[in-house]
Amino acid sequence: MLTISTASSALGRRTLGLFLLICVVFIWVGSSFLVSNLFGEQEFNRPFLITYINTSSFSLYLLNKWISRAWSSSNQPSTAHAVPKHRNSDVSDGGSQDEGSALMTADEPRNVAQMYPQDAQPRLSTRETVRLGVGFCVLWFAANITQNASLAYTSVASSSILCSTSGLFTLLIGTFAGVEKLNVTKVCAVLASFVGVYSIVKHGADAPGPLATSLSWVGDLLALTSAALYGCYTTLLKRRVGDESRLDMPLFFGSVGVANILLLWPGFPLLHFLGIEPFELPRSSRMWAMVAINALVGTFLSDYLWLMSMLMTSPLIVTLGLSLTIPLSMTGDILFKGLSVSLPYCFGALLVLGAFIVANL
Repeated sequence: MLTISTASSALGRRTLGLFLLICVVFIWVGSSFLVSNLFGEQEFNRPFLITYINTSSFSLYLLNKWISRAWSSSNQPSTAHAVPKHRNSDVSDGGSQDEGSALMTADEPRNVAQMYPQDAQPRLSTRETVRLGVGFCVLWFAANITQNASLAYTSVASSSILCSTSGLFTLLIGTFAGVEKLNVTKVCAVLASFVGVYSIVKHGADAPGPLATSLSWVGDLLALTSAALYGCYTTLLKRRVGDESRLDMPLFFGSVGVANILLLWPGFPLLHFLGIEPFELPRSSRMWAMVAINALVGTFLSDYLWLMSMLMTSPLIVTLGLSLTIPLSMTGDILFKGLSVSLPYCFGALLVLGAFIVANL
């Protein structure tokens, strides 16, 4: 019964993780259309500013955590008066609650051993969670800014193809880190996904970016760097955290947001001085609304769901699953922009979808 229950629980977590992943795919596609409108029709090509605002929104998790803690603290005195103390308890006005906790833990190990597997690990401490958030912030920001910046130097097709190699990086890095197990099925799924993405972007590519001339190799290098960084931070989280129950999600994401605000702001004067991205704020209330929606929904909510999905499944499955954003984006172009597709595109879309299904078998 215990084995069946454990298997059922694992299947439930995996199913929920896949559902969250599908939600992330739809949110990220919508966010991509929003950012595309900002960079194109609104003529507001500011990838560093957009990425900085998006990542800073994570700090709101700490505000919510503080409000929840303040609310709990305000209710605690009334609860303390309502519940009488046990006469055998050593907790008095001048005593310590640790003594009472010690009495409780004396009887707990037997119950805990029955409830959890022997290899279960404790939750990350506050310091460990904050340190993990700071490290993740740097990698996450670098992966996103390099992907956005690549579009200024190379075509969307080249950027998408190279960014899709994140599945290969995730598999290789995850295998060396002991997070992923290399087998023929996963290798074939990754390769099929890569071929599918290549077929889609090859036969449905946009024009090159505004700076794409002899510097196209710079954009290709940035996109490849983004793919490698994605493989690094997904593997880092899975290896360091393992199960989502070990991580205080609000504290983790809040730490990411605060680290972004405190550590990465020098990028503004540096990029402005170098002439790479002159500093400029959104010029209208419409643009501010688009930036805010992209930050709160496209980043604040979606990355929380992404992390839950990755911890409930695996870095490789999430990486392959997010390749579904490409055929979904193309579908949006067909419905809303009248884009026509070819047979190679349909073949590529089927390969991407097939790779995602095979990776979950």
